[in-house]
Amino acid sequence: MAEFSTLSKQMKHRDRDMVPKVLVQAMFGLMLASVALVGYAQISDQPLSGVLTDSPIAAERSIILSGNRSDGVQVLDDAGTVIAASTDEKAGFIDVIWMSVNRARTVADVPSDAPLRLVRRDNGHVAIFDDTTGWMIELIGYGQDNVAAFAKLID
Repeated sequence: MAEFSTLSKQMKHRDRDMVPKVLVQAMFGLMLASVALVGYAQISDQPLSGVLTDSPIAAERSIILSGNRSDGVQVLDDAGTVIAASTDEKAGFIDVIWMSVNRARTVADVPSDAPLRLVRRDNGHVAIFDDTTGWMIELIGYGQDNVAAFAKLID
């Protein structure tokens, strides 16, 4: 019984030292400061920052994504010609977009072979639109190689 009592005291003491009290207080302080800043921004009607601005479409191309996870995904043009594939060097992002499109189409219960619209905006950003589901993605913040996998298809 004495051994259990000693172990219990050691664990109680050890748990207090695991996370210092000042660290917990700092964490809650940061949370409160964040909520206060957001609340101030909302109350004072501050303009939004870091929001994507809508830019007119400069160029557009219709594409079809076809394939599977094991063999790769091909990007086809209107004539059915393969213009890119996820198995090409630095083009694995095509597979990621294909999975997202397929998921949106499965949820919406629409055919998976409908064309997509690949667009380049006036500001240089590239976007992909799926008019059958309303799904859309702006290809910014995904890395230079990932964006280039689609951007080179519209040039």
